[in-house]
Amino acid sequence: MFLFGLLGSPKPVKLRNIAMLMALIGAVGCGLGQSPGRPVFSVVEATVVDIHQAMETGQLTARQLVESYLARIEAYDKIGPALNTVVTLNPRVLQRADELDIAFAQRGLTGPLHGIPVIVKDNYDVEGLPTSAGSLALAESMPPDDAFQVSRLREAGALVLAKANMAEFAFSPYETVGSRLAGYTRNPYALDRVTAGSSGGTAAAVAASFATIGLGTDTGNSIRGPAAHQALVGIRSTMGLTSRDGIVPLNLSRDIGGPMARTVADAVTLFDVIAGADQADPVTMATSGQPRTALVEALDIGVIQEARIGVLREMVDETADRAVIARFDEAIVELRGLGAVVVDPVVLPRTKPTVGTSIQDRCRRFHFDLNAYLASLGPAAPYKTLDAIAASGLFHPSVRQRLVGSLEVTEPPETQPGCGAQTARDEGLRRDVRELLQEQDLDALIYPTWNNPPRLIGDLNTPHGNNSQVLAPPTGFPAITVPMGYVHGLLPVGLQLLGDAWSEPILVGIAYAYEHKTKHRVAPQSTPVLE
Repeated sequence: MFLFGLLGSPKPVKLRNIAMLMALIGAVGCGLGQSPGRPVFSVVEATVVDIHQAMETGQLTARQLVESYLARIEAYDKIGPALNTVVTLNPRVLQRADELDIAFAQRGLTGPLHGIPVIVKDNYDVEGLPTSAGSLALAESMPPDDAFQVSRLREAGALVLAKANMAEFAFSPYETVGSRLAGYTRNPYALDRVTAGSSGGTAAAVAASFATIGLGTDTGNSIRGPAAHQALVGIRSTMGLTSRDGIVPLNLSRDIGGPMARTVADAVTLFDVIAGADQADPVTMATSGQPRTALVEALDIGVIQEARIGVLREMVDETADRAVIARFDEAIVELRGLGAVVVDPVVLPRTKPTVGTSIQDRCRRFHFDLNAYLASLGPAAPYKTLDAIAASGLFHPSVRQRLVGSLEVTEPPETQPGCGAQTARDEGLRRDVRELLQEQDLDALIYPTWNNPPRLIGDLNTPHGNNSQVLAPPTGFPAITVPMGYVHGLLPVGLQLLGDAWSEPILVGIAYAYEHKTKHRVAPQSTPVLE
């Protein structure tokens, strides 16, 4: 069976079977509709496995999948609940979807993310799309090529559907607002609530089924916080497992890019694609000798029966919401019920973990890291330095003080006293966490991702309860957040698991078993299935 002329191809395309031919005809001829006689595929909460099974049975094409997500974005992003997540749609995504459909007809799935639409935080370089980092100053900044992780997505058959809103320059862990896109990104579970920051646009879009999976970045919180606020799974890996090449930096001693998804399985499928050594990011080369197997192999609910988990109650302070603590206590019971040994409590030796150090003791890298990124854009960069961006005035008023303060830092990280002090603190905390894990023979530590539910938009005064910044970023150890339930109606909260370096497989196994048992994830009511 042959099909001629699609996308102007002069060569015949050999199809694998009649079902695939009908799927292609349906995609080209029916637009958003389905081919006659085929059941409608709903993208709401659809997983990578669901989508690939539908493709294999001829129920779905990549074009139809993309069009379904685009319809939801049109219906819910700027009108209706007006989540305000999308900065830029990829104008070539349907063309690429058609190409993948033809490739699928010839040889089946082209990779582990074949045809899967991904929403990408707007600090990732995507060739052909501007990368703004949430700032008007960079609204027309066109990178010369893809970020390393984005290139890995394309190689795996994924589709970059859109760029997502973010806190400007990733400065805020608390809210998603900047000058590139007017207004706040809204939490689809409660439209008057924040998404956290800075990857809130990716989180809200994935939670509302505007795409299958998403990419965010995490310097202190910004994958795990928004994931917890939107009932998602978020992975911050061991430092060095993923490249930061082509990502607008905030602080390269802390920055990590990684997956945000509605299920553990989807998150690790994405992670396995984007992870890998990259000569453009030396930190990945330093860890390239570490043995690593695909995380999808860790998706085994039986792993938890051999796990030992420590409860780090010192992370739950006096400002914690009582309902969040209740969900956390329920999670401990559920983990025990799954067969894990849970040691409650455990205490870090020596120094209690803290974040609040004086400004003189901090490593302030943004000025230098951003300038290096701008230089990588070449002569077409709209601004060559942070000084020029600050002088332009093209930024949100809320970041002015941060920009001005960054300009005052004139000593490079290599000689800053604060960077040396930070390195010493980080090493001490690494030692303490590792000592606790070893002495108690623990595989993971657990604590609420945030001690408090999502705050009202505009509220920066009530306790936030952000625990994500305390352990994983300074140690460089991996941490995963998984939905822990809801409080005060349907406000999501997350359970965070942290382990030693390279412990992603056991963390994934625990998270997967917990997710499988509890099934806390439910779709937000503000963005229902389209009629």
